[in-house]
Amino acid sequence: MSFLEGTITHRLLPLLTFLVSFRYVLLLVGGCLLAYAAMGSYALLLFIPAFCSVAVFHSVSPRQVHRWAFVLQMSWQTLCHLGLHYRERTGAPCIRLTIALSSLMLQTQRVTSLALDVHEGKVTVWGDTREPSLGALPLCSYLLFFPALLGGPVCSFQRFQSQIQCSRVSHLTATLRGASQKCLWALALRLLRMAVRGYVAPLARMTDCAGFGCVYVIWSAALLFRLAYYAQWVLDESLLEAAGFGLEPECIPGTEAAWGDLSDTHIWTLETTNRLALFTRTWNKSTSQWLKRLIFQRSPAWPLLATFAFSAWWHGLHPGQVFGFLCWAVMVEADYRIHPFLSSLTKSWHTKVLYKALTWVQTQLIIAYIMTAVEMRSFSALQLLCASYNSFFPLLYGAFLLGLTTYCHSCGF
Repeated sequence: MSFLEGTITHRLLPLLTFLVSFRYVLLLVGGCLLAYAAMGSYALLLFIPAFCSVAVFHSVSPRQVHRWAFVLQMSWQTLCHLGLHYRERTGAPCIRLTIALSSLMLQTQRVTSLALDVHEGKVTVWGDTREPSLGALPLCSYLLFFPALLGGPVCSFQRFQSQIQCSRVSHLTATLRGASQKCLWALALRLLRMAVRGYVAPLARMTDCAGFGCVYVIWSAALLFRLAYYAQWVLDESLLEAAGFGLEPECIPGTEAAWGDLSDTHIWTLETTNRLALFTRTWNKSTSQWLKRLIFQRSPAWPLLATFAFSAWWHGLHPGQVFGFLCWAVMVEADYRIHPFLSSLTKSWHTKVLYKALTWVQTQLIIAYIMTAVEMRSFSALQLLCASYNSFFPLLYGAFLLGLTTYCHSCGF
């Protein structure tokens, strides 16, 4: 029986190889068509670095590939963002260019993640019987495959290649059911945002608000931003689910726990946590993990500040983004110091409840402040935000951080 199975497998091997190659081609062609339909001529901004990355991965040694891929991708992305800044200053922004830059940012995640995998020996360039190989067709398909072209969490090359090579016929029902559920969930979030929008104050009213009334304006605007992000993330995940990439890999035993799920949306944790640090790790989770691996774990000094500074660079270096992400870094550092100190003071059940309630409100207001700052595109709007009463809450955390740091130094800690 084993001889017969081996003979059948040997004869079917060319057919299986053709089917796998066909899947790569289908995903690549679909990505190119989608890019042209959504971006028009700006799709070249995506194609050029993709093909340059193929050349880098096959011409640079594994020890140097990460540095070359990082410099190439981020230099190109920065030039494109500067072009967008110029376009916004001289006239109305082009929606196709904005879509192209958003897709380019996602491509940067895939390129740098794969470069780290090659550098660490998880992926080989010329092929290996034990590790995923980096052929030209799989690489191009990975960088431009249509389910993750316009959005979605970061999918590793190992997972991408493994699930392309696996048969998904038996999982078709589960795939469609999971994708349908997420589509309905995204629709519910959209409807909720439309309903909330009719009751909360729009951000445009910030010029008319005064005192702590501006706090409500900023909080309500941030709530609308969060609902929009949640709905978009769930919709992106449903597309990956429909394409078969949301299921747990089963072809290579022992890798499921390491790869985890492809999900950026953990709404319950984000909306209920009283820890700003936990909110930061959970917000856009796959991107947070990518930043941790790319910057935080590789920074010799000030890793937290370096991570948020790079995040501002990656997002486009608008004034609000630079201010918002640097403020976020300080707030997370303060969160790490403040909560252990406050937890040690809460002895009774009542004080613990009060502590969690007050810190939850503080976390929500700081996140609203940061999120609104990041969404701002001009110095005048940013100055208006900084001059409002909303600045009281991050300043309170900053004062706590400064006081605790001074106290620890005076005590010799």
